[in-house]
Amino acid sequence: MTTTASHVSVAVPVDVVWDLLAGFADISRWASNVSQSSLLTAGPPGPGTVRRVQVGRAALRETITVWEPGRELAYDIAGLPAIVTAASNTWTLAPDGTGTAVTLTGTVATRGGPLLDRLVARQVGKAGDQLTQSLGTYLRSQP
Repeated sequence: MTTTASHVSVAVPVDVVWDLLAGFADISRWASNVSQSSLLTAGPPGPGTVRRVQVGRAALRETITVWEPGRELAYDIAGLPAIVTAASNTWTLAPDGTGTAVTLTGTVATRGGPLLDRLVARQVGKAGDQLTQSLGTYLRSQP
């Protein structure tokens, strides 16, 4: 398994960032690489909640595995090409002076071993960079 990390700092409180991430069905509202998103399960978000996201031609299913309000949101990702055996994202929030430090950690494992893991992780890292940049851009544009 290979891990990537993307970071952004925003001049808004942790609870504002958490509220945006906790709107689990609404990622398409702020993530520039997600064209559609919706919940596939009923009830409030938490462990076991599943959303569907459309990224390009791929329809992914993301299932929440960790839900620690104001601190951490993690989810497994399914629907990637068959070469990918496991993938997940973890958002971590921490107070940072007058704002919030946001880290998105992505993990990926493939059927091809460490070399292919690193090649696929490079793409996962680019997607993570795009997500964190989109999050920062969206939060900075809010009144």
